[in-house]
Amino acid sequence: MPTVKDVTFDLLRELGLTTIVGNPGSTEETFLKDFPKDFRYVLSLQEASVVGIADGLSQGLRKPVIVNVHTGAGLGNAMGCILTAYQNKTPLILTAGQQTRAMLLLEPLLTNINATLMPQPWVKWSYEPARAEDVPAAFMRAYAAAVQQPSGPVFLSLPLDDWDKEMEGPAQVRSVAQRSAADPARIRDFADRINGARNPVLVYGSDIARSQAWQEGIAFAETLSAPVLTAPFAERTPFPESHPLHAGALPSAIGPICERLEGHDLVVTVGAPVFRYYPYVAGDYLPAGTALLHVTDDPDMASKAPVGDSLISDSKLFLEAIQPLLLKRAKTPNPYSKEAAPVPDLAELPLTPDAVYKLIREAAPEEFVLVEESPSNVIELERQIPIDKPDMFYTFASGGLGWDMPAAVGLALAEGESGRNRPVIAVIGDGSFQYSVQSIYTGVQEKAHVIFVAMRNSEYAILKEFAILEETPNVPGLDLPGLDIEALGRGYGARSTKVKTADDLTAALKEALAHEGTSVIEVEISPKLRSLLG
Repeated sequence: MPTVKDVTFDLLRELGLTTIVGNPGSTEETFLKDFPKDFRYVLSLQEASVVGIADGLSQGLRKPVIVNVHTGAGLGNAMGCILTAYQNKTPLILTAGQQTRAMLLLEPLLTNINATLMPQPWVKWSYEPARAEDVPAAFMRAYAAAVQQPSGPVFLSLPLDDWDKEMEGPAQVRSVAQRSAADPARIRDFADRINGARNPVLVYGSDIARSQAWQEGIAFAETLSAPVLTAPFAERTPFPESHPLHAGALPSAIGPICERLEGHDLVVTVGAPVFRYYPYVAGDYLPAGTALLHVTDDPDMASKAPVGDSLISDSKLFLEAIQPLLLKRAKTPNPYSKEAAPVPDLAELPLTPDAVYKLIREAAPEEFVLVEESPSNVIELERQIPIDKPDMFYTFASGGLGWDMPAAVGLALAEGESGRNRPVIAVIGDGSFQYSVQSIYTGVQEKAHVIFVAMRNSEYAILKEFAILEETPNVPGLDLPGLDIEALGRGYGARSTKVKTADDLTAALKEALAHEGTSVIEVEISPKLRSLLG
């Protein structure tokens, strides 16, 4: 008779899920023993990095990834990146070992008490099988839940003594729909309202990138000759920022968004929340007389939007379905003027963020992946490195630091596995760098071509900018003296260097690009603050 483990691994093979990212513990060793040669195990040294690496790998490959962490303690370490994976809509199958069933009532050491509750609400489904024989079917249900829109992480708690139990096989393999289509009547209604609008504006979000709808989004905008604003805090770029109709990014507060939308009688938001707000700045949600149409694959997003009429659909399927119903408008100039990127003084020291990003763009090849976790320098990044290709830019949807470094490693692994082999350049603030620094080790050991450019201003600049907005002076803990990022990178085995000048940064970038392994470049930048709202 086959065992529960035999049947489960055969199921995972059938589903094409042969990579496991993890950090092993005692309650996971029965699952991992005699690890199959046709599976790949990617080790990370801490569970937050485990989830972040799996998230980047999943997004890069556009398929689920198995995550294995250590019972409740490891799951606790992982929760920050699980929250981000949920908001990123990344289909991860999270697993954690559980103590032996015979002792669960006694709650011995390493028991995950109320295991299914611990990861909630940041997973779509959470389950501990009632019987050992239910484990393979639980994986099948987990896969189905993870990939259906809105996709996202799921969780299985797995008692360590289940794996050697005998059971009949094989497991039942099922296919499930991974896209949701819109109600045709609702699409016709939306088309009529769009055709009747005097001056529409479009707001695009990350679902357009996830559903591979860049070209459909471009066609929609060009048919309407309507400007395209990027939704606040978009974790994926949904529209080419070099396109004549691109109008920049919406601010992230209620009042400023209302002001930005003034003069438009219709807002069409596709693939984004309405809206992702951050600081509270009072105002109306929309200008007087302005209506909003909201297209999302997430019923929860539709239900909690404060304004607008919603339609539930995959972004690509919506854009394809509505296109034949639209009236083509005469081409008109984009009413939003985008200022040319400033030309930084490369001789100025410390280097400004504008200078660093300009040098990265000049040194990088035509095809590369950019990852960002330097919140205080986002505006400079957007103006110096416009994203003009799909699947080129990634960041975190949650605002929780510590995701981007391991995700960059996962994205680099996906580049190697897919054969695209684009280098991954991750720009990381010196504060962000400390959250998941262990991920460097995995990058080195897996020979991932990722370059961490750590921008050191020796402070939490974004929090200082927030303190100015909120008028909260003398907040402690916002300075970060004494960090040696080069030494940290070198300690994990990365090719590491510390630079100050433009010439030194350019040389370090060229060497890192040629290295085709993991590199850390520490660069000192100006500590100058700016307005949080741009």
